[in-house]
Amino acid sequence: MYQINDVIIYGTQGVCKITGTEEKMISGKKKTYFVLQPVNDQGSTIFVPTDNPLVLNKMRRLLTKGEIHKLIDSMGSEDAIWVANENERKELYRSILAKGDHLELIQMIKAIYAHKKEREAQGKRLHMSDDRFFKDAEQILYNEFQYVLDLGSKADLMTYILARLEK
Repeated sequence: MYQINDVIIYGTQGVCKITGTEEKMISGKKKTYFVLQPVNDQGSTIFVPTDNPLVLNKMRRLLTKGEIHKLIDSMGSEDAIWVANENERKELYRSILAKGDHLELIQMIKAIYAHKKEREAQGKRLHMSDDRFFKDAEQILYNEFQYVLDLGSKADLMTYILARLEK
């Protein structure tokens, strides 16, 4: 179970610190909530009921540096996940974002990036939904990588990833 001061990932919110627990009366019933503070948005507070397994499943531990290095090292060999049918692709990408599986996020980012380059070569833009999926997947993945690797910005992270891939 999670403890106060643990730093975790919470769904698509990204890296959060558990700052405490709080009891609230909802519909006449007292419930206990984890109080989460997103590390990149100090103005936000998230309350997660401690007795709701569906919501608690959105909380997970951070990857270790070793696990992140292993993921980065596998980036070049991972296949892209692209589905030609736009509706099926949207459904798949929503599912990937909800699960937060790192390998699938990498595969999704690779697929959208390759598709974006194809569209640009044709003088076209990426579909708005694909662009949103790309940014959301990057945010989930890179937010955690930056925090664990103690890198200040996305540019620092990209430099780090590229240098590691060149080895």
